Amino acid sequence: MREYLIKILDKEAFDKSGLIYGMGHAVYTESDPRQVILKEYAQKLAMEKGKMDEFELYSHVEQISGELIMQRRRLFRPICANVDFYSGFVYTMLGIPTELFTPIFAISRMSGWSAHRLEEICNNGKIIRPAYKFVGVHKEYTNMEERTWEN
Repeated sequence: MREYLIKILDKEAFDKSGLIYGMGHAVYTESDPRQVILKEYAQKLAMEKGKMDEFELYSHVEQISGELIMQRRRLFRPICANVDFYSGFVYTMLGIPTELFTPIFAISRMSGWSAHRLEEICNNGKIIRPAYKFVGVHKEYTNMEERTWEN
């Protein structure tokens, strides 16, 4: 497996792009929190569907790819799987036809792409990634059974 992944990175295999799709993210380096959640559900679904061999393959590719990309590209920051690494596998297990994978990918990002384009127009071509700062009022958690319209 390691040798094949090296061939992919060296543009000698697969689509010769040098990319392992689903690996890496512009902002998330240690981990993509969305991927962490999706991987957990992918594992549960794989158990249910009898696809644990495939899930283990994905897990091994995820682990090995991050190391290889860092080595081959001489990067010093970690490379993690992004949310899309497991999405095709999940879609397949759910019986979604492959020709719908790209439309689902696009639909899920349209609001973000639109927001970035509007931001780019308003800021003379620059997309700003602001720091997060919560300015709301924190409330104590109330169990569902105890909730009313007031809380």
